[in-house]
Amino acid sequence: MTRQSRTFIVLAVALVAAAAASYGVYQAVARLPVRQVEIATNYTVVAAKTMPMGTRLTSDVVKVVPWPAKAPIAGGFSDAKDVIDRGLIVPVAENEPLTESKLAARGVGAGLPPTIPEGMRAMSVKVDEVVGVAGFVVPGTHVDVLTTMSPSASRSQEKATRVVVSNVQVLTAGTRYDQEDAKKEGKPMQSRVVTLLVSPDDAQRVTLAQAEGEIMLALRNPLDILSPELKPIGTSGLMGMPETFTPPAPARRVTKVEPKQVAVVVPPPPPPPKPYTVEAIRAAQRTEEVVR
Repeated sequence: MTRQSRTFIVLAVALVAAAAASYGVYQAVARLPVRQVEIATNYTVVAAKTMPMGTRLTSDVVKVVPWPAKAPIAGGFSDAKDVIDRGLIVPVAENEPLTESKLAARGVGAGLPPTIPEGMRAMSVKVDEVVGVAGFVVPGTHVDVLTTMSPSASRSQEKATRVVVSNVQVLTAGTRYDQEDAKKEGKPMQSRVVTLLVSPDDAQRVTLAQAEGEIMLALRNPLDILSPELKPIGTSGLMGMPETFTPPAPARRVTKVEPKQVAVVVPPPPPPPKPYTVEAIRAAQRTEEVVR
């Protein structure tokens, strides 16, 4: 037998032995029983399906699932009765835990009103495909409201455009049916009305802008929170000619100045005059007598 033949036989035996050992280890591991480790769990209430803002919760849209006890949910619920008949103030996804911060207070109902923060107002404006930025103005976005006024409304000889309010949050766009159809088809939402979250003062501005001229919505980046001061621009300024539009001068704030009260210092009374005395010598005694 040659040396090459012996080497080949040794390698073949080694391969067969290794394969047999591997197969034996695999069979031994496969026969091991499955060990289940029990994890301490609690129960929490989650959403059974994806729901938009304003949905009234019922027993068929929520469920109770086990949750690891080492990672409790702050403000969560363990009983479904605690969330029934309460409204959502934010959208939730399927299997998302429900917390107190996502629900309206008990007794205030569902829909849009519970989602309005205290001191703010929800105001709807009429839009079309152009005003609504081609359907990309959806709930949660931020917009600027601009208005273009005619010469009579702007009290000038030309049209003028200015920013009415800046960085306004969009609460709703269209109806709930419009939103569901847009999500199913994956297309921009074509809505005829947009509801904005504004302060009472801004609500007056937007109402006047709708009554006096045409409004337009400008979509913003949600991370862009700066609102630069922009002056109105007229037709002549757009064409590079001298401006004929003169914005109204800001009202002067008159500050009432109260007259200062000067404290009167009363001088102290003068000391009484020193009495006039006379020195008298009687015998060997010297005295001073007051002359009256």
